[in-house]
Amino acid sequence: MSDTLFRTLGLIEPGDLVHYHGSIPSHHGLYLAYPCDDFTCARGDVHGSADVRYRLTDPFSEDPDATALRCVRGLSITRSDANA
Repeated sequence: MSDTLFRTLGLIEPGDLVHYHGSIPSHHGLYLAYPCDDFTCARGDVHGSADVRYRLTDPFSEDPDATALRCVRGLSITRSDANA
């Protein structure tokens, strides 16, 4: 799939910069999104769950692999325009 199609549909690819605007106001901001590798989320993916969840990491952290948030619903994040 082309990147233009992902941008048009607002789909999130692994490593995309996203805005988190979910239920934890203290964590609102920019993060890198990856498919959640939590056991429960991975099991949902295997069973065809339409509710894709993400693991968010802080791109400005000294440890870029440190997870800031886990199991974030797709509705709680929006793909950043900086990905264009």
